[in-house]
Amino acid sequence: MKRILFGSILLLLIGISLPCSGDLYKYLDADGRLYFTDTPLMGDNFQLEWKRASKELVEKSNKIPVLSGRHKLAVLPKQLSARRARYVPLIKRFAKRFKLRPELIHAVIRAESGYDPMAISPAGAVGLMQLIPTTAAKYKVSDLHNPAENIRGGANHLRFLLDKFKQNLRLALAGYNAGEHAVIKYGNQIPPYPETQQYVRKVLQFLWAEHLALTR
Repeated sequence: MKRILFGSILLLLIGISLPCSGDLYKYLDADGRLYFTDTPLMGDNFQLEWKRASKELVEKSNKIPVLSGRHKLAVLPKQLSARRARYVPLIKRFAKRFKLRPELIHAVIRAESGYDPMAISPAGAVGLMQLIPTTAAKYKVSDLHNPAENIRGGANHLRFLLDKFKQNLRLALAGYNAGEHAVIKYGNQIPPYPETQQYVRKVLQFLWAEHLALTR
């Protein structure tokens, strides 16, 4: 079995080291890492993203510049990049504490607040990870504008949601945006709210961009 981690995705998408026959599987694990393999992966830790015929992928990769938009996302504006750099140590610390990939926390913060610790949404969500007061109270966050407390609370909540939805990242992100009860209400599916559906797509795009930045 050939298993290709995210670090090799650029080679795969431009048609290098890609099997010429058979099927290819794309999986996402609980930490947001992508896997490409020519045989199915077993275990609850792996969520199947898609299954494609290798020949079909090669043909498409020769016709479509699939990475162009993602590369643009990977290059942060200078001001945003400077803000991001301030919180790298905190994000690494709490990612390790709650067994999350730092890239996932970065993606959520970028989508939620653009790394602005003073951000407040119209709905009353506050800080880097846009915690609402009830969520902050659940994780004993007393100062929502304090970056360390806010990231700790947000990371703890992400871990809770991933565990609740059996490591399904999309459902965890939907729960982060709309609340876990909304996900449960719709049969453990992403709720049909345009804002939530757009949010999940945005965070996954930013997560992809974070991984791409690591490969440069």
